[in-house]
Amino acid sequence: MAANTNPTVRRRRLGAELRRLRQGSGLKSTEVAERLMVSQPKISHLENGNRTISPRDVRDLCALYGVTDQQVIDALMEMARESGQQGWWHAYGDIPQSVYIALETDAACLHSFEPMVIPGLLQTPAYAHAIIEETIPRITPEQAATRLKVRLRRQHRIYDPARSLRLWVVLDESVLRRVVGGPDIMREQLEHLNALGTEPHITVQVLPHAVGAHPGLSGQFSILQFADSPDAGVVYLERFTSDLYLEKQSDMQHFSMLYDHLQAQALSPDSTRDLIADVSKTYIDAMSRL
Repeated sequence: MAANTNPTVRRRRLGAELRRLRQGSGLKSTEVAERLMVSQPKISHLENGNRTISPRDVRDLCALYGVTDQQVIDALMEMARESGQQGWWHAYGDIPQSVYIALETDAACLHSFEPMVIPGLLQTPAYAHAIIEETIPRITPEQAATRLKVRLRRQHRIYDPARSLRLWVVLDESVLRRVVGGPDIMREQLEHLNALGTEPHITVQVLPHAVGAHPGLSGQFSILQFADSPDAGVVYLERFTSDLYLEKQSDMQHFSMLYDHLQAQALSPDSTRDLIADVSKTYIDAMSRL
């Protein structure tokens, strides 16, 4: 579990992978340090992502752990080379959720449950602007503009034909009926949501009110998985003052099970599109009465 001040995400992920390989080899960190003639704290810092890892460090550790798959070694060494690079979001200064943005940028698959609002990756500019202004007390126009630019820049991830993100979203029905910014903005947002839901790499399901109590009542969560670490992942829990990142295998299994239940209880993608279209019509009617 970590907060929003974590070190570079690639270092953290690489360190976690090296720790997994070490544990798989049966070696303790003290034994690794002794064999490589380095200090034990160095091994701990590498595995915790608190220290830059060189490709040579990765190569030596892989050899010690008995890793023979050259593709795995090359992928880990490439992560080491990239671990010192800054992401596009650094150009916007000190922004919230920078750790999550880095994870989202690297993820191959993202499963998200949202009980309150449309997820940032699927928001229209008008809806995003209204969410930012109406949910953050005393935000300045400059701060709001920066957050909007970052949010819209994040959306490039789902439009990238070279490495499109596999996105699966389950929404509580309340998300469709909560009026953000006014009827016109909601109509535009729901039409946009339905259009995105037809993309082959994006799946949208709605959990109807009729379901009653369900496993998502505890709040929002997202599960991120990565192409270069298919057996590992991160659970993200967004909170108002701090964010939580859960990386234990037991946490991944627990939230994956929760998500399976939510998917099973939610409407099918086709039925979801029908419901979204029906709710969108209510906003058209509301506009005609203004």
